[in-house]
Amino acid sequence: MTLHERETASPKVASNYIPKSPENVECSIEKALDVIGGKWSFLVIRELFCGKKRFGELQRSIQSVSPKSLTDTLRHLEEYGVLERTAYPTVPVTVEYSLTPKGEDLHQMIKEMKLWAAKWC
Repeated sequence: MTLHERETASPKVASNYIPKSPENVECSIEKALDVIGGKWSFLVIRELFCGKKRFGELQRSIQSVSPKSLTDTLRHLEEYGVLERTAYPTVPVTVEYSLTPKGEDLHQMIKEMKLWAAKWC
């Protein structure tokens, strides 16, 4: 029995299953890029690694992003479960953004991209 046959024959635990070899990974790079591949997504995620931030704090941290682009990026990342939006009943409404465990899981990948850029760019 080949490695591929053994891996596909073994029982899989629903969402916790992580294949051992890359050719068997069901979630492709294209799917990952659909979630986090937006122009501003990585910068928003990077800022949220430091903790919760409000819209204005994110906008000041990412100076070249327009309010519309930031809003669209935040909505997209929230829709895919990378970050969560918490609104507080104040006047005006206070909204904070923070990473979900799914978003926190991107930390190592982004750190590696930063190291790659420092070496090659």
